[in-house]
Amino acid sequence: MIKNIPRLMFAAPSSGSGKTTVTCAVLSALINRGLKLSSFKSGPDYIDPMFHRKVLGLPACNLDLFLCGEEAIRQLMAENAAAADLAIIEGAMGLYDGLRGTTDEGSANHLSRVLDAPVVLVADVKGMGLSAAALIHGFLHYKENRIRGVILNRCSKGMYPVYKEAIESLGVRVLGYLPVLPEVSLESRHLGLVTASEVDGLPEKLDFLGKKAAETVDLDGLLEIAQSASPIQFSDAFYAGLEPVKNSPVIAVAKDRAFCFYYEECLRLLERLGARLVEFSPLRDPVLPEADGLWLGGGYPEEYGEALAKNVSMRNSVAKAVAEGMPTVAECGGFLYLLEGLAGRDGKMWPMAGVLPGKAAMTERLQHFGYAFLEAKTDNLLCMAGEKLTVHEFHYSQSDCEGNDFVSVKGNRCRECAYGTSTLYAGYPHMHFYGNLKAAERFVHACGSYQAQKEQ
Repeated sequence: MIKNIPRLMFAAPSSGSGKTTVTCAVLSALINRGLKLSSFKSGPDYIDPMFHRKVLGLPACNLDLFLCGEEAIRQLMAENAAAADLAIIEGAMGLYDGLRGTTDEGSANHLSRVLDAPVVLVADVKGMGLSAAALIHGFLHYKENRIRGVILNRCSKGMYPVYKEAIESLGVRVLGYLPVLPEVSLESRHLGLVTASEVDGLPEKLDFLGKKAAETVDLDGLLEIAQSASPIQFSDAFYAGLEPVKNSPVIAVAKDRAFCFYYEECLRLLERLGARLVEFSPLRDPVLPEADGLWLGGGYPEEYGEALAKNVSMRNSVAKAVAEGMPTVAECGGFLYLLEGLAGRDGKMWPMAGVLPGKAAMTERLQHFGYAFLEAKTDNLLCMAGEKLTVHEFHYSQSDCEGNDFVSVKGNRCRECAYGTSTLYAGYPHMHFYGNLKAAERFVHACGSYQAQKEQ
């Protein structure tokens, strides 16, 4: 199938260049024009799409080539931008930064090729003069790319004409700038930006950004570039072979400030497979809602150890449900919650649900960071023995008991990790169900079977 979707990507020379700020500013400005928009994030990042959703009021989608593959990427773009006047993709890291740092495979540049998405490079020029032009020249000529324009971040009004003349002499359009805006700066923590729900006055900040972009960014030029993208080709048989359940099992999804890392498109996939989703808060709610399955996503449980520990009734409710065989997926932060104890950055240990043996504590550096293949040693909730899941890890904590039901394969390095039984997946690795469709199907079917057993 073929669909015409005007689209463009905001990419940058490196992380911290202002991609999220520019993306949110342009999204806000175009919404104020009355356009229907769809937004996407390159890579496995959970946090940036939260800001997109706050701007759009619509789900934002992740596009990760390693986790999902090219076919799924095109499918997600076609589905999530079907009714949009424009789709905007925010790149990850630097434009050419791909797997293992030695190739552009899996990079924002690779994604732009797969989707034939024109690229607008966001360059932070604070503290630079003509070196800004040298930087852009290098990115234009280093590898094959789809760079069609440049936006300057942290650029003064007075210097903008100087930068514009120097950069446009290289044969690429300069489409405006954003000045230094301390009033809308976003805080960071160990896993990246703070989440959208934690930013005070976020709607006002995003509105301010939109108004500023309307003044200093060439929005018509961006729309013109987006129109140059060729139609998206995708398969009408992408979901062929998947069998939805008929008894609509309920999956309880932990969602609050401690557990907030979910790919929205994966939640929708569970619904497509017949599940009904009910959100709950391990921080605030006394017990689990009535459900047939449980998903404990990642997040920041280490930041809320005391509150999670003091909610004894919820910890007991979760422990009872998992022990009784409720199908459960617990990724990273969710895995930590199932352990006996968790220490935050202050070193104080707090009791958790106690479903799994062992404790975890924060460290000073990332642990097992990056993409991997997770190979099952035995049949389990999500896959059969010998099957592989595409996964990603991004955490600073370390557990003294990670499990040994899977083997994580990253290049030539292997390690045993994670728990896998007929009713449980629990471990540090995150997965994206669009790269593991059968795992999503198995999870939902297990929830359906659990519901039927309860009724009998």
